[in-house]
Amino acid sequence: MSEIEELQRRINAALDRIGSGLEAGTDAVADPAELAEVRQALEDEKLANEQLEERVKTLRDKRNALEEELEALREQNAQSLSRLDGELQSLRRANQQLRDNNVALREANAAGVGEAHLINKSMMAELESLRANHAADRAETSAILSELTAVLEGAETPDTPKSEDA
Repeated sequence: MSEIEELQRRINAALDRIGSGLEAGTDAVADPAELAEVRQALEDEKLANEQLEERVKTLRDKRNALEEELEALREQNAQSLSRLDGELQSLRRANQQLRDNNVALREANAAGVGEAHLINKSMMAELESLRANHAADRAETSAILSELTAVLEGAETPDTPKSEDA
């Protein structure tokens, strides 16, 4: 990109010099063939400059489109990670509750007092822990799948050469 900008700067400077030389030297140049040659060179340089400007515009547009796509992917990844973090926090809370209930249940059994509500509470906590674990696994799988999808879509760009083994 910097090479294109440097070439564009040099072409503009050459065009300015040619233009000022034409203005100052139209009377001094007696040979019409030489004048036509200089004018043709000026037109060629203008055309080259326009082509370079178009290439720069195309490259900038392509870069902007890629930046927008990258930003959309970042947003999608941030949402996936946020969802995964929420599921993991839920899993941690459920597991802590399960541990607390199991400690209470062990203490009650050690004291010879087997209370049914503690057993029910422990079973409910264990079920909630399993649900939270399952939800965390789903969120993690979804995050991995979205990342793999993005990688595979990036690998299938139109610029990628296809093998011609078929």
